[in-house]
Amino acid sequence: MAALDNNNAKTVDAIVVGAGFSGMFAVCKLRELGFSVQGFERGEDVGGTWYWNRYPGARCDAPSLQYSYQFSEDLQQQWHWTEKYAAQPEILDYCNHVAERFDLRPHIKFNTEITSIHFDKSDSLWAVTTKQGQTHRAKFCVMASGCLSTTNLPEIDGIERFKGEYFHTGHWPKTAVDLSGKRVGVIGTGSTGIQVITTIANEVDELFVFQRTPQYSTPARNELTDPSYEAEIKADYANFRAANYRRPLAIDIQLDPKTPKTFEVSDEERKAEYEKRWQQGGMALLLAYRDSTANRAANETVSEFIKEKIAETVHDKETAELLQPKHIYGCKRPCIDTGYFEIYNRDNVTLVDASVHGISRITEAGVVIGETEYPLDCIIFATGFDAMTGTLNRIDIRGIDNRPLKEKWAEGPSSYLGLLSQGFPNLFFVSGPGSPSVLTNMVATSEKQINWIGDCMAYMRDGGFDLIDADQESEANWLAEVQQAAERTLWSACDNWYYGANIPGKPRVFMPYVDWPTYLKKVEAVIDDGYKGFHLS
Repeated sequence: MAALDNNNAKTVDAIVVGAGFSGMFAVCKLRELGFSVQGFERGEDVGGTWYWNRYPGARCDAPSLQYSYQFSEDLQQQWHWTEKYAAQPEILDYCNHVAERFDLRPHIKFNTEITSIHFDKSDSLWAVTTKQGQTHRAKFCVMASGCLSTTNLPEIDGIERFKGEYFHTGHWPKTAVDLSGKRVGVIGTGSTGIQVITTIANEVDELFVFQRTPQYSTPARNELTDPSYEAEIKADYANFRAANYRRPLAIDIQLDPKTPKTFEVSDEERKAEYEKRWQQGGMALLLAYRDSTANRAANETVSEFIKEKIAETVHDKETAELLQPKHIYGCKRPCIDTGYFEIYNRDNVTLVDASVHGISRITEAGVVIGETEYPLDCIIFATGFDAMTGTLNRIDIRGIDNRPLKEKWAEGPSSYLGLLSQGFPNLFFVSGPGSPSVLTNMVATSEKQINWIGDCMAYMRDGGFDLIDADQESEANWLAEVQQAAERTLWSACDNWYYGANIPGKPRVFMPYVDWPTYLKKVEAVIDDGYKGFHLS
């Protein structure tokens, strides 16, 4: 390992990388436990995902009263969310409020990108080096760097020649972007693309949507926060949260064991249930019956229901046909919207099929599909992220014997419970590959993981342990369990970014664990069993 510059080296108990929801709570939790903490954030301020994703229409798709911290009862009671699904500015305001309320900013270095994290076995410390060349040392590292924080800008010939403006939704400018009166092209029709499209359609002169893969989307039914509902939740917030923790997505969508399977009810009853959930909005349709996400034939009834809704909504038959998904509902990230399919009834919106030829190139004037050029003033790339491992692999992380994490993960990421990867002791991942992470309400589930990490560090301090590492056999068994769990559901029924299928050359390994309630029982049992599956030394 390269010699350290001891002139600027600082040593703390723990370094936290990232200052989004996870990083902020990690700094707060570890300070509360009496550890000295130094946080790092490449952005100018707190917020993580909600700092960078300022694109038009950016909004959470988990209910605000649940997509929020629960570690402080006073915070829960006093903060008021204005909408059922909060928009980006309000979520960022919340992050700023939390940072101020718990005095987090003095413990975080902003505008600071981490370039390397090396384990020094001579003193069992991690050496963390910034882009500015400063090195800090710590016994523990907590990687709260985000699952969706490294943007995926596709390599399209000619992009550098385009004379207009272009933006990626995950790195949107802080200053307002004026799209009024312009010809705008949106590339990407996932959750982000849908939010952008529905927001800017009435602002731009012409909107061209370049669609490679049509998506399922259900109505959000967003609304102003109902004061009586808010009061009801806040009257018993603790038990409301506790109940949600035991549900599949860590959110208030109930899947009662007594709920029937799809074909145990009549066609009429089933369609009525789907209609009720369509009107309810959000993710409710995904868990209509016990086998909706596991049995393909059952899921196809849900899929057909949504396809019928698309056909009913979109007036032009050819456009409606192009919007019909070819995969089944739920094997790609489910989307929710406010009037997405209705947008295609507007005269200024054109759906362009990019499924056959793809985008051939970008010229000075616009986008070329096949031999047709679409003149544009602005291109918006809603093309997602190098999910879960992208940011970790951009950092030169080296463990015992100087082995790079990227080398270990060359065939796909492996960890035990998504918390530690064998050979990288005391390096904790928050919502890492192998944890439920992106398949859950991430504020709630990452808070649970950080509590686990903090309690583990305190256990080590109190017990005189220096290092914790994942057991190699436990890690291998867990990796197999993550893959098998995915195969038991329909999450694995098509290519998706959970497999890394959106990144050329990325190994195809299903990264998140699909069963949050089982995961929660597992991590709790590990603690009760003296951290079984990990080596303490």
